[in-house]
Amino acid sequence: MKELNLKYGCNPNQTPAKIYIKNRESLPIEILNGMPGYINLLDALNSWQLVKELKAATNKKAAASFKHLSPAGAALGEGISQKTAKVCFVDDLNLTSNMAIAYAKARGADRMSSYGDWAALSDECDEETAKILKREVSDGIIAPSFTPKALEILKTKKKGRYNIIKIDENYNPPQIEKREVFGITFEQKRNNSIITNEILSNVVTENKNIPQNAKEDLILGALVNKYTQSNSVCYTKNGMAIGIGAGQQSRIHCTRLAGKKADSFFLRHHNKVLNLPFLENIKRATRDNAIDVYVNENAQELLKDGNWQQIFYEKPEPLTEAEKKEWISEQNEISLCSDAFFPFSDNIKRAAQSNVQYICQPGGSIADEQVIAECNKHKMVMVFTNIRLFHH
Repeated sequence: MKELNLKYGCNPNQTPAKIYIKNRESLPIEILNGMPGYINLLDALNSWQLVKELKAATNKKAAASFKHLSPAGAALGEGISQKTAKVCFVDDLNLTSNMAIAYAKARGADRMSSYGDWAALSDECDEETAKILKREVSDGIIAPSFTPKALEILKTKKKGRYNIIKIDENYNPPQIEKREVFGITFEQKRNNSIITNEILSNVVTENKNIPQNAKEDLILGALVNKYTQSNSVCYTKNGMAIGIGAGQQSRIHCTRLAGKKADSFFLRHHNKVLNLPFLENIKRATRDNAIDVYVNENAQELLKDGNWQQIFYEKPEPLTEAEKKEWISEQNEISLCSDAFFPFSDNIKRAAQSNVQYICQPGGSIADEQVIAECNKHKMVMVFTNIRLFHH
């Protein structure tokens, strides 16, 4: 296939629209089902690069849940606790496939944002992964291959219109990339920065101990930043991106947004949340929304008489601010990555509120010394990678 005509571009008024390779070589993708749109394909190609590089950096299967050119979640396919499986709504599936575990963690970290996502897998889509996708609201998937059973399951989704893309995993794009904006052509070398453990060698804080699991989480966070709309900050733990702040004009707003998402992820593990008395047959999206409200600041509205009866069979006890603070204070082994330097130490203070212990960022701010001092105050480990990861 040399080119693919699309229904329209970003918006219905943007026609005609198509994708192709300028020298007319064949596209590295094959549409196995559905009719992906312009935004779908942007998400597909960006998310594929993320999971491919995650697999190369960690030698583990990787998955991403993408929305509007940024990941809602990304994860590695190794290990998922029973509690986290319940938080991710897959505790009934008894997952054994690392590919399925990776996608369950990627989608489950921020289920609100992952609603209607584009899924990306580093390896073959198997039956377990297809079963997760079958029951979720999702626009499509990209993977290097699909088992016959997985393909059969996915082709029944969305009344047979689910978008399924197979990509040539050996495809390497040209080193120079171009784009047009307002009729003007931009040209640059593509961002081929290699993210490996080597970027974590320049530890600038007094505490210099980074365990292997934290190194892996820092690599995960850095690669998430590489394919997230800038400015971006990513919190990670146990091979999961648990809080992503994307596309903010101020870095502190990225850090706050991502931190709030990370805190919400932790609170979803609280016993009060895990045991919320939902009515039978409540839709998964309704349950996601209710949990998000319950753990955040508008819980009193959810628990008002006349409201709670629509979702729960008995009125839940509220999760108090004291309980939230205590629960978050018990969390540990959390990493944070930033796509560019921290201009002020307020970012570190906010990270400390979520008990971040490991940080990687490029360095190079005139406030580096103050930022390092704030990290030392909290006994954090911070690495200067010297690699900026802006993505636009």
